[in-house]
Amino acid sequence: MTKSNYKVGVIMGSDSDYPVMKEAVKILKEFEIDYESTIVSAHRTPERLVEYASTAYERGIRVVIAGAGGAAHLPGMVASITPIPVIGVPVKSSNSIDGWDSVLSILQMPGGVPVATVALNGAKNAGLLAIQMLSTGDERLIGKLKSYKEELKNQVLKKVDKGLE
Repeated sequence: MTKSNYKVGVIMGSDSDYPVMKEAVKILKEFEIDYESTIVSAHRTPERLVEYASTAYERGIRVVIAGAGGAAHLPGMVASITPIPVIGVPVKSSNSIDGWDSVLSILQMPGGVPVATVALNGAKNAGLLAIQMLSTGDERLIGKLKSYKEELKNQVLKKVDKGLE
């Protein structure tokens, strides 16, 4: 098993976000993508956020997946500092308004500060999107993604063969 030359940063505003964000970590492991995972709070540790985002590229990170609940400023703040792609994962948290506040906070970024946004609690898709971003120009990753999608198709077809009753 060869690990990739790429590294993905998986960050979250609080450890309470980890049950959602661990799905991104799982899919990165499945694809043998190197990653680092840590807590970076936009509101409680702003200096840590600036340090993390401003040094990410130099540390080998090529995509950041940032999960946040409530006001969900983490993905946008990271994107305002780093030149690398940021994928925001809105997390339905205990202080959230059914998750919509998180979705809209991440989705409604001003021009010039893009953040790719996945569904509420959609960390697995964030991991897959990061892998797809990294796969451009990488035949090994493209092959693994093709196999993954083929397996998804086969799972559905097996269910079709079984029938609904």
